[in-house]
Amino acid sequence: MSRQIHEFNDIIRKLRKNLFGKGPERIHTVFVNNMAIATLYGNLSPSEQFIARTPEGREMVHAARTRMIQTVYASAAPEGMEELVGAKFVHLFSDIKVEDDIAVSVFLFDQVIDQQSMGGGKPDEAR
Repeated sequence: MSRQIHEFNDIIRKLRKNLFGKGPERIHTVFVNNMAIATLYGNLSPSEQFIARTPEGREMVHAARTRMIQTVYASAAPEGMEELVGAKFVHLFSDIKVEDDIAVSVFLFDQVIDQQSMGGGKPDEAR
């Protein structure tokens, strides 16, 4: 894992720990073009796991988690994220599968952040 991805994962983990009282146990992130795609495992606190034992509880945990994350990222990118990837944060798409305690977050930036790409710049437009 590159240093950049490791630091990106630390930013995600710290924010979620501060927000929910527990950060993910494991994060796998890839940079593709102008996106960082993170799969987060082991997200739920013991209280959320207890609440999620019923269908209504699962829906409540799902709604609360997705809305809280969207609200936090709508106001500003986490501290250090834009500097780390060298691009402006544009939007976050996020969802969680409560039953399996797996979440996916797609971070969209204003330019290419993929280290394998040639030289950065704006993402290709749809043709």
